[in-house]
Amino acid sequence: MFTLRAIRPVVVNTTQSIGYQNRNYATLKEIQLRLKSINSIAKITKSMKMIASTKMTRAQKAMEIARVFGTTQTGLFTYADTKPTEGGNTLVITVSSDRGLCGGIHSSVSKRSKKFIEENPSSQIIVLGDKAKGQLQRTVRENIKLSFNQIGRSIPTYNEASSIADTILKEKIDFDQAAIIYNYFISVISYEAKIIPAFSVSTFAKSGNFDSYEVEDDVLEHLQEFAFANSIYWGLVEGHAAEMASKRSAMENATKNAGEIIEKLTMTYNRGRQAAITNELVDIITGASAL
Repeated sequence: MFTLRAIRPVVVNTTQSIGYQNRNYATLKEIQLRLKSINSIAKITKSMKMIASTKMTRAQKAMEIARVFGTTQTGLFTYADTKPTEGGNTLVITVSSDRGLCGGIHSSVSKRSKKFIEENPSSQIIVLGDKAKGQLQRTVRENIKLSFNQIGRSIPTYNEASSIADTILKEKIDFDQAAIIYNYFISVISYEAKIIPAFSVSTFAKSGNFDSYEVEDDVLEHLQEFAFANSIYWGLVEGHAAEMASKRSAMENATKNAGEIIEKLTMTYNRGRQAAITNELVDIITGASAL
């Protein structure tokens, strides 16, 4: 007649699947938090890029004006055939700023200054900006004579350069020639550490073609002070323009990298979410088939 079959209840081990779901939910929550933080960073870097772009345009205009005065002033030494004094005292002025997040702009002048000191170990250094000062203190701390900060917050002015030059001259730092190491602005994505020469009154008076100029002693001293301040001003403005361009490139690359990370994390989050939904459906179907 009728055959009775014993139905054995199926026991489903849901402990492992529940533990997997919990871990998966925890991972998804971590990814969400990381996505939120990286999105915030991307917004900040994008804003900093826009600010740097605006500052770079202003800095380039100031740089073009300063470059005209600077090249004219250095042309004076070229026409006068002014040459460094052999065995004389050389002063190194490293031009940087106090702010970072601008790529290797400060390392460029620091490396050039270190190389110069290796070739001229007795040279004294004056550092403009805290960033280069921190890098130079590691190797040539003994050569640093003076340092200035609060530089690079805005476009440098001639008054700032004159104050720096006046402070250096008042400190009675003895030098026959000076090497102002700065970042030369080549393009928006390129710069190079170069040297602006400057000379003392005695060195300029020994120029080969100095007799071609009718210059009195007191006028010669004022001319040297003006040329020295003008050289510092040129280096500051040129370095500021290179710094703004480098900062813009750095923030653009940071925004691009943040976007790539966001895409990868979004893909990982979507995959994990789909896996979690699939596991929930499997558990529901397994439980329903066990009834």
